[in-house]
Amino acid sequence: MRYLHTMIRVRDLDAALHFFVELLGLKEIRRRDHEKGRFTLVFLATDENAPQVELTHNWDQEEPYDGGRNFGHLAYEVDDIYATCEKLQAAGVTINRPPRDGRMAFVRSPDDISIELLQKGEAQEIKEPWASMPSVGSW
Repeated sequence: MRYLHTMIRVRDLDAALHFFVELLGLKEIRRRDHEKGRFTLVFLATDENAPQVELTHNWDQEEPYDGGRNFGHLAYEVDDIYATCEKLQAAGVTINRPPRDGRMAFVRSPDDISIELLQKGEAQEIKEPWASMPSVGSW
């Protein structure tokens, strides 16, 4: 058996792609438009052979999707937790759980999917403003 992907439904494909590709740095691996079914599938990953996230965009979906904590989160290892959080914050993304420990942070995608960011290797030295920043919302 081989793990293939995790699927999440998105209402605004452009906003989701901006978040996952432009801000988090994932790459679009492939895309399929299904005219008859009126949906688009976009597969993203860190590289061609890595596990993928499938963004499913149903063209006629107008209402937000209900989410639940039972899904959990997607997790990505990053080279620099502070630089990643600074980039996301500068782009207007709320840091729900700041990297107070120099190792772990949580943010949410435009469709409210919880994303865990983990520092590659050992935790970085604890520093401000992250050390004093409170958590916001759920993560």
